[in-house]
Amino acid sequence: MQEQIRKFLDFLAVEQGYSDNTIAAYRNDLSQFAGFLTEMDPPITSWAEVDRDNIVDYILHLKEREYTSSTVARKVAAIKSFFHFLLAEGIIEDDPTVTLDSPKVKKRLPKALSHDLVNRLLAEAGKSSTPKGQRDKALLELLYATGMRVSELVLLNIDNINLASANVRCFGKGAKERIIPIYDRAVHALQGYLQKGRPRLMKDANEKALFLNHRGKRLTRQGLWLIIKHYADAVGMGSEVTPHTLRHSFATHMLSGGAGLREVQKLLGHANISTTQVYTHVNSERLREVYDESHPRAK
Repeated sequence: MQEQIRKFLDFLAVEQGYSDNTIAAYRNDLSQFAGFLTEMDPPITSWAEVDRDNIVDYILHLKEREYTSSTVARKVAAIKSFFHFLLAEGIIEDDPTVTLDSPKVKKRLPKALSHDLVNRLLAEAGKSSTPKGQRDKALLELLYATGMRVSELVLLNIDNINLASANVRCFGKGAKERIIPIYDRAVHALQGYLQKGRPRLMKDANEKALFLNHRGKRLTRQGLWLIIKHYADAVGMGSEVTPHTLRHSFATHMLSGGAGLREVQKLLGHANISTTQVYTHVNSERLREVYDESHPRAK
């Protein structure tokens, strides 16, 4: 795969006249994408194997890692240019980026749901007592209880959960470990899933993943996003919910409930407190909305 990247970079330098800095940026972006593909299960080792879903999954991965929207847009642009080149060179037969929209660069405040909307979403997931329903209830409760990134949640193993101590051990950026407490409702949902749901989803007794798909394998990031979207659509909130919504809601509700900024920073795994401070603006916006709803003339 690196050989095709090298040929593309040579093309940009020799035929397109791109600067050294631009070439370096393309090299970094494409090598990062190639690394992501080779770490998949099963790994992708040929550009011809890449499909649109793989690229969408990568975009979700970048957003989960909290890259800025402008950085994500640049990386997607590099991938699209690269696949155009591969198609023109006859290295691939179909371009998986043809129908792929570039992410919008506009910076927006994170969207947080109200307590009522969060409860509606969680209640919807709790309606089914099937193994899948028990899994979905447990994972949504855990997302909201901890504010974990979706990518962190799908990497959890059974031994990362301590129900007796009511906490979860997860690994964020740079493999930094953090211990996050979880509330009773999430503990109860996890108990039900581990005792009844997971054993019925499990196909391999040696599988360590906490959350399993219908094949008994580790649930993927994209699979989790589809689960979230399913329940969001079911309660009429499809357009309001993204993979990060429960994380945003957790942070916003923690701050509005009196938690300190440093405490929330630690729970979210933010390296810089400035990243956490954006949630204080979200709280201010929500307070303004409530005021406007109560005082129509103030709009």
